Amino acid sequence: MCGIVGIYLKTKEYEKSLGKMLSGMLNNMESRGPDSAGFAIYTDESEKIYKFSLCIGELDFNSFSKSIKKKIKKVKLNQIADHVILKTPEKPKKVIKIIHSNYPKISIVGYGRSIEIFKQVGNPKDVVKKFKLNSFSGTHGIGHTRMATESAITTDGSHPYSTGEDECLVHNGSLSNHNNLRRSLLKKGNKFLSENDTEVAAGYISNSLSNNKSLKDTLISGLKDLDGFYTFITGTRKGFAVVRDEIACKPAVIAETKKYVAIASEFQAMAHLPNVNAAKIFEPEPGVVYSWGK
Repeated sequence: MCGIVGIYLKTKEYEKSLGKMLSGMLNNMESRGPDSAGFAIYTDESEKIYKFSLCIGELDFNSFSKSIKKKIKKVKLNQIADHVILKTPEKPKKVIKIIHSNYPKISIVGYGRSIEIFKQVGNPKDVVKKFKLNSFSGTHGIGHTRMATESAITTDGSHPYSTGEDECLVHNGSLSNHNNLRRSLLKKGNKFLSENDTEVAAGYISNSLSNNKSLKDTLISGLKDLDGFYTFITGTRKGFAVVRDEIACKPAVIAETKKYVAIASEFQAMAHLPNVNAAKIFEPEPGVVYSWGK
């Protein structure tokens, strides 16, 4: 049992409040996932800058800052707890190679032009506070509270999972064929940092998107290729989507207004949102992909 949440803003009115809205949603999902938590925030970036979300763990930030600035040009760093957002115009392939080669203890938890990802073990309320989620603004966000089942309680085992540029996935449920799928994706060049089945699903999605398949078509294909019980929320730079497997034993509820759409495992996660009582509230149908944005 885990908790998943997401919110997509249809207008700019609530962009400065996105972090506060998502904070309340994650806090209210504490009971569904006390082991770890994480979130992805998307912003509408116009600059040609790439952002890399790094978990540096116990590595000294000042030492890392001095070192990385010698290896990558035009770097800006922003530290929040044990995570660092690295900004640079350099291409992802080059930056990822430099980090993997020189800093084996650093995890790249996400990258892209608009996404920032933070995740850590511990109570969701502590994680939200640690990473100052209340202070974030943005266009849409996704979050997760985890109750570990099939893999270790670690930062690498926490959600969201990002295996492609400006992509991420959170998941409530379990996949039964993730080991076979993992082997197939490894042959195609995918790399995985954990034994978590959700990372495999994220790899499946990013592999499909890299082959010019739309997010909606990817998730429709996933209904045949991903065996198990699940509700997914997956994000891209321009929007997000939700899908439940065709048996739909994992809960989900959607609240949609003219200004936003919110998704959560339980309605209580959305009870604090503005004018939510006037929203269209419904459960997503089994095997149907719902998407917002592009």
